[in-house]
Amino acid sequence: MAARGIAPEDLNARRELGSRLRAARRAAGLTLREVARSLDVSAGTWSAVENGRTRIDETRLGKAAGLLNIDPAALRDDPVPAGGSWRDFPPLRLDPPLAGALEAFVELSYHGATIRDIAQRAGLSVPGVYHHWPTKQDLLVALLDLTMDDLLTRARAARAEADGPVERFTRLVECLALYHTHRRELGFIGASEMRSLEEPNRVRIAAVRQEMQHMVDDEVVEGCRRGVLATPLPREAARAVVTMCTALPQWWSPAGPSSPEMVARQYVGFALDLVRLAR
Repeated sequence: MAARGIAPEDLNARRELGSRLRAARRAAGLTLREVARSLDVSAGTWSAVENGRTRIDETRLGKAAGLLNIDPAALRDDPVPAGGSWRDFPPLRLDPPLAGALEAFVELSYHGATIRDIAQRAGLSVPGVYHHWPTKQDLLVALLDLTMDDLLTRARAARAEADGPVERFTRLVECLALYHTHRRELGFIGASEMRSLEEPNRVRIAAVRQEMQHMVDDEVVEGCRRGVLATPLPREAARAVVTMCTALPQWWSPAGPSSPEMVARQYVGFALDLVRLAR
């Protein structure tokens, strides 16, 4: 239900902006209190901004963008992924604690990894990690927020460039397959460590994951309505397609014979067979 006096589209825009600000803050290795202090607002106010409960004016948004080293336009709108296209995947750059956490979680699992494991991989002391990241849970939440923000940005861009449900569906499948190969480490923990999230972040991030699923659902349902897809179970087929793509990090390796682009082309073909494209 929309907040009283706020149009649903405005509320959604606030929430999306807040999510981007939170992800940028965590990527910069800053705590909520540090950002609030730098912007001369209370920690409670900045928490409300990050959770979409209050607006932020353009002046303060500009200051926040400067502090977080990000383009203000990329915060307001769905930014074009780095490199200019949703198909481009430049080297992933994370601050050392996040990079160390990602490596440790992939290798040891969230529950198997300790802060000492993360610190060793980050080239830091244990107090050095704790300086910006109070708990291991904070690191997991930051990595999953970054994963979903990046994936959804790319998926929206892929969908927007296509015309008709079949073309939009194939773009989304291509995007999912490319993401889960090029960003296989992030995709791996996205699939395997949702169970390790604590509330309220578990519900929040699960809702974001569902948005990705709903994009695919909508195109399959519309394709069936138009008669260009023939699966009798459109939503179940759409879920099978997404699950197929998100499982890629479990087996795909850059050392193998297939490039991400080859895998994406193959998976588009598999997906079209699953939804029974009318040929």
